[in-house]
Amino acid sequence: MKPAVLERAKGNIAFSHVSFGYSPDRLLMRDISFEAKPGQKIAVVGSTGAGKTTLLNLLMRFYEVNGGKITVDGVNAAEMTRSGLRKNFGMVLQDTWLFSGTVAENIAYSKPGAAREEIIEAARAAKVDYFIRTMTQGYDTMLDNEAANLSAGQRQLLTIARVFLCNPPIIILDEATSSVDTRTEVEIGKAMKQLMNGRTSFVIAHRLSTIRDADTILFMEHGNIIEQGSHKELLKKNGAYAALYYSQFE
Repeated sequence: MKPAVLERAKGNIAFSHVSFGYSPDRLLMRDISFEAKPGQKIAVVGSTGAGKTTLLNLLMRFYEVNGGKITVDGVNAAEMTRSGLRKNFGMVLQDTWLFSGTVAENIAYSKPGAAREEIIEAARAAKVDYFIRTMTQGYDTMLDNEAANLSAGQRQLLTIARVFLCNPPIIILDEATSSVDTRTEVEIGKAMKQLMNGRTSFVIAHRLSTIRDADTILFMEHGNIIEQGSHKELLKKNGAYAALYYSQFE
């Protein structure tokens, strides 16, 4: 059977009665269902070990589901090749990964063979072009493996530029501002807001102040979604989300 092909997703994602466990007899997730419409922002919150990252790993098919299905634009993700599925996604993770090479090469990692103009445009969108131009050799400045000559915020903005360059329809942000100061967080926040514009986005959030505008918030506990709704709806419920939210703002 030929794999299903989705050239460029519109960004409709649905989890339908998904169950998952690292072994079939010990399920971590049972009956997970929710939908993200194109262009919506979905926030995933909950304590450490609640299953937030696992949920997104299932979406990217780093693991296979034990039951139910995940669809992208109505196509079962399990019927696509992994590479075919993943080319519709861009990720900005907590831990930035840069390699030994020039600044331009690091940005172009997401799109080998990208023209210099495209790389600069992506850097501008990520609000990092000005900083790059202050470096000794601009876009041709060499970075070592750890990119030790850059701050955490600058490294993060370079990885955001990378996602702008490959221009995916769906993005995953694993709370990418947790290791930076407040001023840098504002800069990264602006770049991310632009990145999410018009794209379906999944945001793993630790600071609830950053996700009040999400279309849907999924509150997870022990691998399951125990509450879902908008910020206002969940505060009205006065349940687990509301308790966590007020505890952060007292």
